[in-house]
Amino acid sequence: MTSPRRISYGVALPHRSTEPIAPEVVATVARRAEELGFRDVWVTENTVDPNFSFDPFVVLTYAAAVTRSIRLAVAVVVLPVRHPIHVAHQVASLDWLSNGRALLGVGLGRPPHYADFAVPMERRVARFTESLRVLRELWAGPAVTLEGEFYRLQGVTLGVRPVQRPVPVWLGGDHFNAIRRAARLGDGWISGGGGGTKAEFAHQVTILKESLAAAGRDPDQFPISKRLFVAIDEDRSRARAMLETWFGTVYRDAAKAETHGIYGGVEEVREQIEAFAAAGATHLLLNPVTRYEEQLERVADVVRR
Repeated sequence: MTSPRRISYGVALPHRSTEPIAPEVVATVARRAEELGFRDVWVTENTVDPNFSFDPFVVLTYAAAVTRSIRLAVAVVVLPVRHPIHVAHQVASLDWLSNGRALLGVGLGRPPHYADFAVPMERRVARFTESLRVLRELWAGPAVTLEGEFYRLQGVTLGVRPVQRPVPVWLGGDHFNAIRRAARLGDGWISGGGGGTKAEFAHQVTILKESLAAAGRDPDQFPISKRLFVAIDEDRSRARAMLETWFGTVYRDAAKAETHGIYGGVEEVREQIEAFAAAGATHLLLNPVTRYEEQLERVADVVRR
């Protein structure tokens, strides 16, 4: 599904909720998103979470089994707290089983992630960049020998390698250092967290494009993605209430409905997402937070031309 601005659209798969999510809801949304022409379905990684939250690779593999063409993506895996051999194997398996539809988003995460998994925050950027190298070398194969600061591989071969060579890896994060790192090392950039104003996003895109040019990369060929939490209802107060309930329960901050979400009727939401497209996004990840099947249809109405 693509607008005249050549924006591609993804949609969040039901995967994290204040209430348990039935398997048939996941399957229904995945199939319908494909029928409606969305480019990809997305999940997040929230392993330690008081909310109901699926493992990203398990739920994406489930979605792969009930679809044929839609891409399957996660944003973001907190790469430094995972062993890159395990991540490489999970992504390769998903890509193989889906016939080349995997897309991996990775990021540094936040301090609690490191404490939960007993991984030191010191040198986390170096660990992150070395992990990226391990992923890509293992996917290329066949046997990898690598002497790094954190990982030492001696003739390591994955049991399965991906269909895509290479699997696209998009880097997430809104800090200027993260944006510059995405320009150097990523196959795309994901603006983190769904929040921030259009002006802030436009400034980030400027930094990204300058960094891409400095790295000798073509900004016009580099995906720029923005996650937008959405609630669509012609009754604007009802739409806002959906987001307030979500942010109030999941993030303990209902006020984020205003700063991290967009809401209203179809035309109002369309104007808001087009503003992010005008600010430089080439891919928009639209993330309903409840009433998944109904909201998917409304999201499709928003981006349909």
